[in-house]
Amino acid sequence: MAKSITTYEKPTPHIGLPDWYTKQWELQKSAESKRADAFNLRNSGRTIRSETQIKTEWDTQLNTIRLNDRVTELSRWENIFQKLLEHIETEICLLKDGKSDAEKEHEFINIPLQITSQCISMRDCRRGTELTYDDGDTELKKELCILEAAKKTLTNKIQAAWERLNRLEKVKFNLNLELQDKHEALEIDRTNFTLNRTCANISYKPNALRMPKDMVSYETWLQHCQHVKLSADNELEDMYNFRESIQDARDKTRNDIRAQQDFTDFTLRKRIYQTQKARNELDWQKLKMQREMEKLQKEITLLDEAIFAKIDSIKCVETRLENRTCRPGFELCRDQSQDGLKQEVLQLRQTKQNLINEINNAKATYNNLESLLNRINKNLEDKQHSLMTDIMCLDNRSTLKVGDRARLTNETDRNIVLTHMNKEIPLEN
Repeated sequence: MAKSITTYEKPTPHIGLPDWYTKQWELQKSAESKRADAFNLRNSGRTIRSETQIKTEWDTQLNTIRLNDRVTELSRWENIFQKLLEHIETEICLLKDGKSDAEKEHEFINIPLQITSQCISMRDCRRGTELTYDDGDTELKKELCILEAAKKTLTNKIQAAWERLNRLEKVKFNLNLELQDKHEALEIDRTNFTLNRTCANISYKPNALRMPKDMVSYETWLQHCQHVKLSADNELEDMYNFRESIQDARDKTRNDIRAQQDFTDFTLRKRIYQTQKARNELDWQKLKMQREMEKLQKEITLLDEAIFAKIDSIKCVETRLENRTCRPGFELCRDQSQDGLKQEVLQLRQTKQNLINEINNAKATYNNLESLLNRINKNLEDKQHSLMTDIMCLDNRSTLKVGDRARLTNETDRNIVLTHMNKEIPLEN
């Protein structure tokens, strides 16, 4: 058959019409399936968005409530600790006052204790038939025992008060520390309570889920707070009775001492001369010690000047050594000069150290002398006080003296005559 036009076909296989319908059907089903998947995905996305938004809002709300509860709990504990701290500070002030009063009472006991002890010692120096156990000895020894017992009682009370004060100070320190920590924690939690997703000061953190190595559990924290509160309560317990016991001890010792002193009859007529002699001896020792301290002070000054004199020598020899390190080439050798200079440095340093040690020894000796001088001054004061006490006691007993013993106006003049003190202290006309 003749062709009027030429046609061309692709050299690829052609499909049939049924296959074409099949491809169309497959594309249609694929499109429907993808649209269904997209629809389901959109629905699941919407569901997830709604659920996550609700969960996020509820989680945020719950954590905000938890933070609020935590702030409330911390505030409650802070108020508890603040009240305990105020109570402890009040008790510390009251206990310090009671302890101070007891210490004053304790200090006051030392004076009659020294006087009584000196009286017993002086009366024990009597010779022959004068060394008798009379009523004066009995009352003096009884008074000494009462004074010792009172001093021991007050010492125990002061020691107990000091220990109680130390425990209160420790609890006070712990409470201050707890209040400081809780104040900082409250500031942090209050700041967190006010944060929300619209705040400007929020950001990603490098490791927000990390657990600090010193983090403790809530139960441990609660036990710690209860322990601190219990410690404070234990220390505050029976504090009033303790302070009252100190006051009772002070009153009892004071009354016992006064009652015994009323029964004590001081009959120490020879005491004035012996006390005067001891006081003069102490004055002489004090004078000699003051002179020795002046000489020692001058020696310390000379030693200081000797040390300052060694400084320039040390600088000179060290400068020589330093300058010799700059010698060039083989000239930088360890010769006799080098060894001599090193030996000189060591010798000067040892000399300086010896001088420093000598100064330290001299200063320690000076301090010991000064301490001993202070003791001598205190002893002089005690002896002067004892002397005046005996004079007042003898004067008060002058109305009891009758007969030949009442020849003089008072017992002071009688003692001066009996002990020949008129050679040192002339009688007033």
